[in-house]
Amino acid sequence: MSSPAEQLSLIAPEDPAHAPADDAVRMLLFNAQHASPERSRRQAAWVAAQAEADIAVFTEVSSTQGGDALVAALGERGYATVIAPQPTDPDYRTVIACRTADADPVESPVAVTPYRAPAARVTVGGHDIGVLGLYVPSRGPREQRNVAKRAFQDAVAQALPKLHADFPDMPVIVAGDLNVIERGHQPPHKVFGAWEYAFYDSFQAAGFTDAFRHLHPDKIAHSWYGRSGNGFRFDHLFVSSAHADQVLACDYHQEAREAGLTDHAVMTLRLAVAQPSAPGCEARERGRSQEER
Repeated sequence: MSSPAEQLSLIAPEDPAHAPADDAVRMLLFNAQHASPERSRRQAAWVAAQAEADIAVFTEVSSTQGGDALVAALGERGYATVIAPQPTDPDYRTVIACRTADADPVESPVAVTPYRAPAARVTVGGHDIGVLGLYVPSRGPREQRNVAKRAFQDAVAQALPKLHADFPDMPVIVAGDLNVIERGHQPPHKVFGAWEYAFYDSFQAAGFTDAFRHLHPDKIAHSWYGRSGNGFRFDHLFVSSAHADQVLACDYHQEAREAGLTDHAVMTLRLAVAQPSAPGCEARERGRSQEER
């Protein structure tokens, strides 16, 4: 039986502030920062007002009243499908919201705390895409330091290669707060271990491309700031490498963080739903059309 959150897809929502695009995937990644019900409703209103949020992935969503308020508010704001798995014990979860009703939850390929890693198949402009949301645990309390984080990361690394089979012949997007940084991060942070850098590397090894780095190979960007003011690029969007050339835009935005809605930057992605034509194809097609006339 579907959860109450997933059953929102059966309820007729209000008209969305923006109609879903049919020529590109427009995705927004938002860290909810275990918000209260009141702030959760403001988060939903802000996200719904963004044109790039046809698919919105929310991380660090509480399993209690704040998370429930977010899920309900998204339905009220025009999200026809809201996938919000509920943990059996109090914990954080990840939510996927889609403006289109043409989206279905898929069993998570991540065996450990799968409510942190919901998956979905979404149809955009007649093209199917696969989506996996991720919220990697933080380091945890001293007595359990890195135990939950490492177990979840290992489960994700094992699941990543399976995504190509779960979503065959279609773009796959993995979006989330990974709580790790890339090698060569600026500024460097000595706190991260080799196993954490290896987790970031596991995406490329499994056939996924860092969408931001694909477009901005040398740009310094941060999505979270510590008490000292040092920045960390914790939030990431990966695209199946076979479809990396379809990435049209991928950026970080600080407005919601600066407004106090969250403590993370928002991340956006725009992905063409069809492969770009090979050089010369359009000219050949035009010539063929003229001949046929």
